[in-house]
Amino acid sequence: MTQAHSLDLDEARWAAVVARDARHDGDFFYCVETTGVYCYPSCPSRPAKRANMRFCATAAEAEAQGFRPCRRCRPDAPTQQERDVEKIARACRIIEAAETPPTLAQLSRAVRLSPYHFHRLFSRIAGVTPKAYAEAHRRARLQDELMEDQTVTEAIYGSGYHSSARFYATAKDTLGMTPSAYRAGAPRETIRFAIGQSSLGAVLVAASAKGVCAISLGDDPEELLRDLQDRFPQATLIGADEAFERYVAAAVGMVERPQTRFDLPLDMRGTAFQQRVWAALQDIPAGKTASYAEIAKRIGAPKATRAVARACAANPVSLAVPCHRVVRSDGALSGYYWGIERKRELLKRERKS
Repeated sequence: MTQAHSLDLDEARWAAVVARDARHDGDFFYCVETTGVYCYPSCPSRPAKRANMRFCATAAEAEAQGFRPCRRCRPDAPTQQERDVEKIARACRIIEAAETPPTLAQLSRAVRLSPYHFHRLFSRIAGVTPKAYAEAHRRARLQDELMEDQTVTEAIYGSGYHSSARFYATAKDTLGMTPSAYRAGAPRETIRFAIGQSSLGAVLVAASAKGVCAISLGDDPEELLRDLQDRFPQATLIGADEAFERYVAAAVGMVERPQTRFDLPLDMRGTAFQQRVWAALQDIPAGKTASYAEIAKRIGAPKATRAVARACAANPVSLAVPCHRVVRSDGALSGYYWGIERKRELLKRERKS
């Protein structure tokens, strides 16, 4: 980290202390040299003078430097946000381990919250309702089951559906096609695509009948097309007509004007965990960034930082789901599937907007 970046980070931390911003509790701690204590940014005590204050990334680091925890804000204890996240993470584990989706009452009892409070908390932290999370997890299980060597009926029941008739009634919403077609690699699925040009290189946009399923950036249009073929090896790829140009125009517009939102329908295919990560990314405003660790906390999986990074790398619709806004905990830029220089330039443009 450069000295200039370190100074900027300390000033941002000082501003959070002055504002007693609880959103940064756990992100860092401030240490007061005159009293020998360390505190959360939201500590209700009167802030010390800036000259008497230093910052530490963790409580362990503060204590290693000889500071003791403040008795008012108790920075050595979990924050309320951390306690809330752990409850939602526990509920997610219950959903994932259950043979059939637990009811709202069962989940709320398990984490000792009222159904109303639990539903609101789960939706805020996970980005989806408990029911939607359970459905996404069951859909991912079904996809895994269908790819194994068993009958379609066994896959349906094995993934937690009690009625094949009920499943078939919603099969196209669940898989985007019939189970047999999914198992066969979607040979009858048609995906339209087009390639445009932007100031950051070629932009490929592809869409299924449900919505945009791929947005790619690169220097070589042919390479982008090969990447699309690798993603959908059994689908029929068709060059789009003029009406499809609005999709490409929307994607190029997000390169040139990064504050623009992508309002076209998306067809994002991923696991329940990936869907949670991608939903969290869409909540990061243009011009702002979040760390992989922060995203892990927001989705109720604070120890899953590496899994969050993998989900960002697997994001099929760059720009529409802004994975370029995720950075390392020290603010440095990490890998970006479409090139680190493009990531840097996109962030630069957003900050100027």
